[in-house]
Amino acid sequence: MVQIKFGTDGWRAIIAKEYTNDNVARVAAATAIWTNNNSDSPAVVVGHDCRFAGEMFAETTAKVLCEAGVKVYLAKGYVTTPMISLGANKLNAFAGVVITASHNPPTYNGFKLKSGYGGPTIPEEIAAVEALIPNIAEIPETSIEDYVKKGLLEYVDLEQMYVDHVFNAFDMDLINNSGIRLAYDAMYGAGQRVAGRIFTNMETLHCDDNPGFKGQAPEPIHRNLQELSELVKNDSSIMAGLANDGDADRIGMYDEQGNFVDSHHIILLLIHYLHHYKGYTGKVVIAFSVSEKVKRLCEHYGLDYEVTKIGFKYICGRMVVEDVLLGGEESGGIAVKGHVPERDGIWCGLLLMEFMAKTGKNLNQLIDEVYAITGSFCFDRNDLRLTEELKTSIIDNCANGVYTEFGDYKVQRLEDTDGFKFHLNDNSWVMIRPSGTEPLLRVYAEAPNRKETDKILDTVKKVLLN
Repeated sequence: MVQIKFGTDGWRAIIAKEYTNDNVARVAAATAIWTNNNSDSPAVVVGHDCRFAGEMFAETTAKVLCEAGVKVYLAKGYVTTPMISLGANKLNAFAGVVITASHNPPTYNGFKLKSGYGGPTIPEEIAAVEALIPNIAEIPETSIEDYVKKGLLEYVDLEQMYVDHVFNAFDMDLINNSGIRLAYDAMYGAGQRVAGRIFTNMETLHCDDNPGFKGQAPEPIHRNLQELSELVKNDSSIMAGLANDGDADRIGMYDEQGNFVDSHHIILLLIHYLHHYKGYTGKVVIAFSVSEKVKRLCEHYGLDYEVTKIGFKYICGRMVVEDVLLGGEESGGIAVKGHVPERDGIWCGLLLMEFMAKTGKNLNQLIDEVYAITGSFCFDRNDLRLTEELKTSIIDNCANGVYTEFGDYKVQRLEDTDGFKFHLNDNSWVMIRPSGTEPLLRVYAEAPNRKETDKILDTVKKVLLN
């Protein structure tokens, strides 16, 4: 029996190794018990993204839920994670399940839990589901269509629901007729179809069926988006590039010169737009790995802010009980007021396009507005694949205060909210943290410019590996 544990965002495992139909059925059985224990009219929205065998795993989940007496709203075809969250909210379901491994390599699949408010299930409830996972769960032989006849399963068009939601919230004529031509990279993920229905003036990349993602993890970071960068650089008619991960809850952007605009800058741009231009208020909630510049911008605007552990479920936990303007992660997952409390890469892309359309400015000009308040900066991240022994040794060293300096960089102070953030001189910092979903050690760094950020990352890597 495989012990199943949820990471920072769901349970993820390698397909045909730990991630099997039998193990999916076990998690679905626990979800059914949890749902029945907490709802008088139990209903769950179920869907899958573009990963290998997603439809099969979604149907297994649906069958187990139906057999336990839970009403299932099943999406036909692939959907994005935000569609599941929106569907759970609008259909008044108790929960949502999306079969996805998000940005993980193509060998992985996963199981994300959403709650009826339209966002990730909070950690306490995730722990309750984990505790209910049985050693064995039977996969019913009853067909999906038989459950339809019994009234236990209903097919739903979550994509149309999402498109309607977008057109009710945005002036799409303004965005699409503004003259802003967009380059869109779906990374072979679930955003490919809906993006084509929303944006009319765009060039597309990797918007076709490829569950192997051409061998690359569908994570919207610069090293994975070289084709998009080159497309924007070489086509003067394109004013911005937008990329989403496998389930389209994360965002990556490019300016009109083909330069990557990371999530820290996107978070700052969105706070600036939502508060300064649109007049929205509320707390800003960010994960531990997000730029220190967010604090400076919030202080400038008099906005409350809070730092949480890494994992959007912690941010969502604040969004469902407080008035939150924006919740954001370093990894490109951002949620905003006016939508469900869920990361949504397409929705955030729409906000930035709207910002550009209303001001007549490009992303660089808008970033300059932010820099006038916060000062300029550069952030980057290295992912180190290490032996488990070395990774454990490094984390132990961090916990035991071994690292008081990295080469010429003296540690001024240490924070350990989730991982280890070493504050250096000149408003610079480096953070060391093991991945919650992959066998990686992540090293993050921020400094005033690219040269200094690269130098910090190189220096820290040498110290860690010696």
